[in-house]
Amino acid sequence: MTPKKSEWTAEANERASKKKTHVSFPQLKYPSLRDEGLRDPIQWLTGKSMDDGAEGLWRVHDKLYDFTSFMKNHPGGEEWLKLTKGTDITEAFESHHLSPTTEKMLRKFYIRDAKTPRNSPFTFHEDGFYKNLKRAVHEALKKIPQDASAIADRITDGLFATLICSSSLACWIENYYVATFWYVIASLSLAMLTVTCHNYIHRRTNWRMYLFNMSMWSYRDFRVSHVLSHHLYTNTLMDLEISSLEPFLFYNPRKDKPLHGRLGFITEFFLFPFIFLFSFAKRFLSIFLRKGFFKAHYSWHDAIGFLLPLCMWFTSGSDFLPVLYTWLWINCTGSLIFFLIAVNAAHHHPEVLKDGDQPRSETPDWGEHQVIALLDRKDINGNTFAVMTLFGEHALHHLFPTLDHSILKYLHPVFIELCDKYRANYRTSTQFQMVLGQIKETMRTDFKTVNK
Repeated sequence: MTPKKSEWTAEANERASKKKTHVSFPQLKYPSLRDEGLRDPIQWLTGKSMDDGAEGLWRVHDKLYDFTSFMKNHPGGEEWLKLTKGTDITEAFESHHLSPTTEKMLRKFYIRDAKTPRNSPFTFHEDGFYKNLKRAVHEALKKIPQDASAIADRITDGLFATLICSSSLACWIENYYVATFWYVIASLSLAMLTVTCHNYIHRRTNWRMYLFNMSMWSYRDFRVSHVLSHHLYTNTLMDLEISSLEPFLFYNPRKDKPLHGRLGFITEFFLFPFIFLFSFAKRFLSIFLRKGFFKAHYSWHDAIGFLLPLCMWFTSGSDFLPVLYTWLWINCTGSLIFFLIAVNAAHHHPEVLKDGDQPRSETPDWGEHQVIALLDRKDINGNTFAVMTLFGEHALHHLFPTLDHSILKYLHPVFIELCDKYRANYRTSTQFQMVLGQIKETMRTDFKTVNK
């Protein structure tokens, strides 16, 4: 019997006041290492491997597999399997592989059944919403124009060229007002380029994903924090994009949320400008704290971000210190813009499900959870440039992250049809309403019941 809202709120508040407990999914183990150390991707992977019962192998549902011999032949690139070794990759496997033939390949790498239940609430029943949607999308993709993704590539390349040119002009031009204009253009270009590159990070290894590192952030870190954590466990305690911001920002509702957390819409402006550089600093520090494979997590592509100030220096002919000063301003402003885009994109609104709220089921269909954990923006979807630079088409992107953003619009009819059939509660909003909702959400301390 489902408890009344008042009963659930009282019970959930009591649980939330205790440390190391889930609220929405109390049957699960609290994520190991969630509240300790650097709260970085390496730590998240380490904690996940402690909880998943994968025994140093790869877990898919309740079976263990050894992909060691397959790593170099993995169509998506060796890195995905390197990062996920020793963890449960069920959600990643299901959402990243649309062809039914992929499941048959698993048999060749089977080792044994897992000894423990999955530490994830999500299900993938053959007759459920996500499995049926995946089959329908696999068929719909056959009818999409082959050159549909070319627009996304041109947008990304154009933003990269604009970033290089405007950054150099911001240093080269002596007129203060004109230089300021180009500094603003460069900051916007850096933020939007970082957003568009996220389109390529989800996919197989490709050269455009490296452009993400122009921000001084790491595409490899982002593959963990965003792809393997946020996308697969959206708005739960296993979502690193939420936990990594604590104790400064709190995006899950809690009765004991501190004042600076309730005023997060103000706190953001003091934190967001420095996250690009702070992420680089944490990654550099990890060299001295990690051993083995995780020490090698720091790689040559982490230095790509330094190419921007070097390019500014050589092309402008300016002295190094003024160039460094201008670059830091561009980086910090770009960081602020990027994260303001991100937090107002889909997931932070009183109507979406967060840990603390009562879900319709304690073992929900993974696809239904993705739909209830976000709001789409009807004034962003449909415009390819807006979709690419403002995290548009968010619902379909979460459900099928390896698909190019520019082709997602072709999948809307089948998506809406399946949402109606399974009552998946797909909802839309506007960008302005999302900004207002994000402010309300940071202030929210009470929990809600999801009945639909």
